[in-house]
Amino acid sequence: MLSKILLVALAASPLAAAHGKIAVMTGDAGGNTTALGIQGAVVPGAGKNKVTEVDTTVFKSKAAATDGLGKASEGPNTMVGIDSVMEQSGCTLPQVSPGGSLSGTIHIVTTDGAGPYTAIVDPTATGQFSTGTKAEVTTQVPGKNGNNAAPKQRSLFRRTLVKIGIEKRASNVNEDYPIIMTIPADMKCTRTVGDKTGVCLVKIANPSGAGPFGGVVAMQMASASTAVLANDVSTASMGTTAKASKAYKATRGELVSAKFRASINFISPSS
Repeated sequence: MLSKILLVALAASPLAAAHGKIAVMTGDAGGNTTALGIQGAVVPGAGKNKVTEVDTTVFKSKAAATDGLGKASEGPNTMVGIDSVMEQSGCTLPQVSPGGSLSGTIHIVTTDGAGPYTAIVDPTATGQFSTGTKAEVTTQVPGKNGNNAAPKQRSLFRRTLVKIGIEKRASNVNEDYPIIMTIPADMKCTRTVGDKTGVCLVKIANPSGAGPFGGVVAMQMASASTAVLANDVSTASMGTTAKASKAYKATRGELVSAKFRASINFISPSS
């Protein structure tokens, strides 16, 4: 009888891979950016995998301190994509004060988008994360090895199916968790990208065996002048941001996804 139940559960269980992405990051001194490879509002926040995961970054290794910018369905991420990032998020990259932070919200849609997340800073902004510096994640996303139980998997029976490998994951988690990371106070960003000097890259990744998932974002250490400018830009865009966030949530609300989105402090792409 038990074998029949397990076979039925296997047939009904969702086995498709899940994905996640970093939509926007902000610095404690202002500024914002999307991750490399993100295509913006043309990609829906929820729906079938083949529709929602097209700009998701996947890394080669479960070890965060490994080189490379990851890849999405259109191919490897490169710094050429920084122009697209700027078009979506504005002209000011995240500005981080000495010892300051990057912060946001991880939206988990399926269970292999869970924590813990690791953040590595590459001061050369070339993707050399193996020689980068680990940023302390002070507010962490719950999970074990990149996985966590979805709401409908939290009964003893469903947890047992997951544990023995009959059920890989639920189709939907749809829960938000905050994440905050502290950038080392002595960080010196050295790369010039276009008209931006002193650029670092930060890799944010979970250890999921189905991925790993996450993304790479650019940032700068804030000077007094850039911090003032970034905060002026952020203040000017607050009204637009609220409207954009409301519209974003409305498009996501009633749909069911087979992926997770890491949506960090949503800022209007037009800001």
